[in-house]
Amino acid sequence: MIADDPHFAIRLATDPQDRAAAQRLRYAVFVEELGADGPMVDHANRLEADEFDPYFDHLVLIDTRRDAAALDHVVGVYRLLPSDRADRLGRFYSEDEYDLAPLRATGRRLLELGRSCVHRDYRGGTAMFHLWNALADYVLDRGIEILFGVASFHGTDPAPLAQSLSYLHYHHLAPPDLRARVRPACAQAMDLIPPDAIDRRAAMQATPALIKAYLRLGGYVGEGAWIDQAFNTTDVCLVMDTARMSARHRDFYVRKAGRAPAAA
Repeated sequence: MIADDPHFAIRLATDPQDRAAAQRLRYAVFVEELGADGPMVDHANRLEADEFDPYFDHLVLIDTRRDAAALDHVVGVYRLLPSDRADRLGRFYSEDEYDLAPLRATGRRLLELGRSCVHRDYRGGTAMFHLWNALADYVLDRGIEILFGVASFHGTDPAPLAQSLSYLHYHHLAPPDLRARVRPACAQAMDLIPPDAIDRRAAMQATPALIKAYLRLGGYVGEGAWIDQAFNTTDVCLVMDTARMSARHRDFYVRKAGRAPAAA
């Protein structure tokens, strides 16, 4: 249990009930709220699933007051795939959208993040904080060095996203050694307007909170966006190198590991 909130528990899903409840939450967020669909979406049972689910760890946030038998107890989820498991599988989920060769070439321990979502009734509270704390523990326990994954803007028309995409491209583009590149099939350039025409405030207001959170941690974006018609989203590839995090956030990870903070 989480010490400061007796109604929350967080764990890796270890049984079919937890995993199904995570898929039920994903259905509520991605299908019902955002209009996604896909070949393995189960509308009859309200489950958003794909062929990668059996290979990922599912980090689930539980509200113990909710009904587990009704698959209603999971209120937050992260899907996690360490690189050693991806090597056995033969690929990462996001390799359909991005060329990850620069990340693979580092030879460092990678972790792919995806399907992150929080129940609508728990947004703006402590749910995401609990998920991020547990993610930090997962990263430290496994010696993860680079985190990455696609994050989404709602909608597939790039015009309303021009400010945000352009700002990310000009100000947060990953260095060449970490720069995943969008694959051409559904690629969208991100430098849609000139740098001097960007309204930073408008760009950030239109950027989803999860993407802004990664940027505050020192995250980068890959080159180009991916238009995902099935999920009704425009995706960007987020990359975070734990060795290049800001000193404040790196010290947070180090303190959780029980070590003295490294010099900045």
